[in-house]
Amino acid sequence: MGVLINYIDRVGLSAATPELTKELGLSATEIGLLGSAFFWSYSLLQVPGGMILDRFGVTLVGRVSAFFWAVASAIMALASGLAGLLGARVLLGIAEAPAFPASQKATGHWFPRDERARSTAIFDSAAKFSNVVGVPLVAYVIFLYGWRWGFGITAILSLLYFVAYYLIYRNPTEDPKLSKAEHEYILAGGGTPEGAASGGQGKMLGYLLRNRKVWGLTIGFSAYGYTFYLFLTWLPGYLARAMNMNLMSAAGYSTIPWIFATLSDLLIGGFLVDHLIARGYDSTRVRQGVIIIGMLMGLAVVGAAFTTKPGWALLWLSIAISGLSAAAPVGSSIVSLIAPKGGAGTVGGIVNFTNNLMGVASPIITGVVVDWTQSFAGAFLIAGVVLVIGIYFYVVILGRIEAIPEPMPGPAASLGAS
Repeated sequence: MGVLINYIDRVGLSAATPELTKELGLSATEIGLLGSAFFWSYSLLQVPGGMILDRFGVTLVGRVSAFFWAVASAIMALASGLAGLLGARVLLGIAEAPAFPASQKATGHWFPRDERARSTAIFDSAAKFSNVVGVPLVAYVIFLYGWRWGFGITAILSLLYFVAYYLIYRNPTEDPKLSKAEHEYILAGGGTPEGAASGGQGKMLGYLLRNRKVWGLTIGFSAYGYTFYLFLTWLPGYLARAMNMNLMSAAGYSTIPWIFATLSDLLIGGFLVDHLIARGYDSTRVRQGVIIIGMLMGLAVVGAAFTTKPGWALLWLSIAISGLSAAAPVGSSIVSLIAPKGGAGTVGGIVNFTNNLMGVASPIITGVVVDWTQSFAGAFLIAGVVLVIGIYFYVVILGRIEAIPEPMPGPAASLGAS
């Protein structure tokens, strides 16, 4: 629920854009500045946010983070001009920065390794499902009550989530309802122990930045992120421009691939992966197999570039987005699978920082290529090349999916990292 509300907070601006333009007289450039304000603060704070998570834990950081989501949306609802809106978007990026690393870290604490794909898929699929429910919900509220209540509803949802999170979530050692036997079962199954890194978070960051597994996962996951953000920002525009649809039809049709993406994320990237591992198949081969097949399916985006028929375009897009969505929770779950003790938040921060930089780069590169060539073909081919690079990093550089040893004390830490 947190990830779902997190993403609804983000997409609310796109639904409110026409009303903001009309009522506050904002230009397209100013609207673009508002959109980028969130991503820059969000991306830049991924690594610091992950380090703070490893230092203070999921429970405390999650509470503070969720509370300020609500505050940022309330400021958006009350803002009277560009400066207030900009400040609110920057605050939203700061507040939501620890959210995804916190989810990754929490699954490491609460689930054995053979349940990690399912638990990750449940929260990861919410990011896809937000595209099905988020924009229509906010747009409907804006239609009835105006743009301020569009942000007001996200503030209310965020506040309700904060209350629920405050009352319900605890780390395993803090939860009185968790029996000792079950906690031992989680740890025996590869659950990540709680506690900060022995040498401090700065030392852990340097150690992880020198580790090839971290970079294999980081570049591999960012390759997925490049194409995911292309679809997230350009799918309705592609359908409207290349398929000659009106904007409302394009927005409606664009929900179809995201429905398949949500199902693929849950059923293949989550439940099927854990089922195969439970049946005795090698965990690394299962995870890498799903990632490779999913990212190869992502290459179907190239097919969409060379058709003018909406039915075929939706088929190619559904295959591509479904494949990428199957690979996404597997890649995300690897964060807690390879992280040393006290390092899951930092690994997640590194991975999510570069992934969100793709959220900045991919829409811009796609727009430039489309303007230059008057076609989406070149932009989709670039996405295909990026996916192939990602497969190489996942398989060759990441290698076997197993925990990175904790950094050795003293000068030997550099040797351990290399």
